[in-house]
Amino acid sequence: MVDLYKVKYKVEVVGSDSRKYNITDYIQNLGWEENDKEISMRSSFTARNDKTSKGYLSGIIKPGCLVCIYAKAGGSYEEVARGNVVTWEGINQSSAHDLKCTSYDELYNLQKSQDNFFFGSGTGTKARINKVLKAWNITLSSYSGPNKKHGKKAYKNKYLSDIILDILDDAFKKDGERCIIRTEKGKIKIIPRGSNKDVYVFKANNTKVVNHVISIANLITRVKIIGKTKKKGKEKVIATVNGQTKYGIRQRIYNRGSDESLGAAKSAAKDILKEDGKVEKEITVQSPDVPFIRKGDLVYMQVGSLKGYYYVMGIRHDADTGSMSMDIKRKGDGQWHFSQIRG
Repeated sequence: MVDLYKVKYKVEVVGSDSRKYNITDYIQNLGWEENDKEISMRSSFTARNDKTSKGYLSGIIKPGCLVCIYAKAGGSYEEVARGNVVTWEGINQSSAHDLKCTSYDELYNLQKSQDNFFFGSGTGTKARINKVLKAWNITLSSYSGPNKKHGKKAYKNKYLSDIILDILDDAFKKDGERCIIRTEKGKIKIIPRGSNKDVYVFKANNTKVVNHVISIANLITRVKIIGKTKKKGKEKVIATVNGQTKYGIRQRIYNRGSDESLGAAKSAAKDILKEDGKVEKEITVQSPDVPFIRKGDLVYMQVGSLKGYYYVMGIRHDADTGSMSMDIKRKGDGQWHFSQIRG
């Protein structure tokens, strides 16, 4: 049970002297977010640049410093976000001197760095991701995703985050689970989407739908499978899998791996249509803040026409207003442990 009336926040910074400082009483505009198509968590706040016993805050908080955000709902504080200061901005006004900071977690460097990788045919999902991370001295603390065999592939001048997401996407197309990469208390993990044990329930008395869009703009209705002939090694169409072609032909190409059977290639094509061959429904809801919810979690909605399980595709927490907004996507039914919200 989460009592929304008891939610409180705390912010600590590890200063340039490696000591922890509680700056909760100095800050405002505190928020953190995880967006779809991005892997790094972003947090931000504005602080009064007051003089403390250790000097002005601007002398304690500097680019690269670690900022940790904690929350509780009647119990003890739990870490809900962290990041290193990337943007440091001093704001001088006639009545106040403020410090505005934006931080990103450990995955930010993967979003901002490019590299080249080549993978031979038959290597597994986990091995490929570990190769990328180890090349950058990054340790994957936990992996509970699929471990499918992939065909040979080269990445040239690609962002590391895009490489990892592409590997996970290819594993999903080979009938693996849809997974996300994220950090928890500074440790990098890859976990199945919707693997949270507690599923929070949102009802009409504390939640409202602020945006509901139905679109076929990105709909895929046909997948053409391309493979090479054994004799001459030339590429040709070996199969076509149709989806909702009543909306017209929106075609995607799937390249069959050299060691991949036709049945496996067709299964991958069907998975593409299962994921991208459905009418797109973009839904954004607002509710009181539950600071423990993250992107990739599963929630349950009983709000207006929304009834059932939904994945959190993106989320924005606002500590000042005690509210949050979630971009959600419907999921099929399953068995879960519910965590009720009171407030």
